[in-house]
Amino acid sequence: MVKLSVVVPFFNVQTYAPDALESLRANARDDFEFLLVDDCSTDGTQEILQRAAREVPGAVLLRHARNAGLATARNTGIDAARGEYLAFLDGDDWLAPGHFARLLAAIEELGCDFVRTDHVQCTGRTRTVHRVPVGRRGEVLRPRDAILPTGRSTSVDYPYAWAGMYHRRLAERGLLHFTDGLRTAEDRPWIWRLHREADSFAAVSSLSLFYRRGVSSSLTQIGDIRQLDFIRAFDQVLEETAKDPDSARLLPKAVRTYCAIIAHHMGSGRFEARVARTLRSRSAAALRRMPQDVLTDALATMDGERAALLRALRRRPVKAGAAS
Repeated sequence: MVKLSVVVPFFNVQTYAPDALESLRANARDDFEFLLVDDCSTDGTQEILQRAAREVPGAVLLRHARNAGLATARNTGIDAARGEYLAFLDGDDWLAPGHFARLLAAIEELGCDFVRTDHVQCTGRTRTVHRVPVGRRGEVLRPRDAILPTGRSTSVDYPYAWAGMYHRRLAERGLLHFTDGLRTAEDRPWIWRLHREADSFAAVSSLSLFYRRGVSSSLTQIGDIRQLDFIRAFDQVLEETAKDPDSARLLPKAVRTYCAIIAHHMGSGRFEARVARTLRSRSAAALRRMPQDVLTDALATMDGERAALLRALRRRPVKAGAAS
């Protein structure tokens, strides 16, 4: 019987895939499977994965006929998973030996729907520890209680799917799948849905997960139109949260976070001129779609520079088609 299924999407990461695969080998157990999803790579990644399928214990190779993006690649792995528990890793990140065994022991002992864990961000030679923004560790909590308060970083602001482990019952309830086709911010609707609808979770302390930043092929480094999928992602967060029985309490957090992400992208300077214009237009339209009373309150709580930028954007005329 498979105890744990680990979903690992890959796309054009031939430089980094060997590190990820070697770390999976160091985490292998007879009851673990590693679902390697090749999202139609065009570099040497496919050949590396074909070799790994033969050499890494528990490895299963799945391949897309066309590139579909990270969200869809993860869904392919979820649909193929046979384990009682599921976890994720990205193809350019890596793990310390025993990472999955420790998380599995924690979630089985706690008996909760999912656990979340800390990680180490790696940018070149720099290492930075990032903690789950949950103070009570190793204690079973109610996920929706960890969404608030509005003005502080909370569990939904730590959206990384790979920073945790999840019981299969969440997949059976439709809570683990991602929105197909989202090229960026795919974790945002996912983490909000998980915290609104799952029954229990816990934060556990561990620093055995290494997240590589600054990868040139990553969408976080590419200023093209795909980056603007964050608008689709946060529109989904607002739409679903508005239907929640506790929407009056939760929507201010969702709106404020959406505003902060818009301001971040507007000030990043990473976009080429055409994409920057589209960003302004679509962001202005997004602000108009938000509940206006909630938006007004959110802007009043933000620092002066970001609030001024967003207020000016809010007044900007919206061209037809800007919401698409």
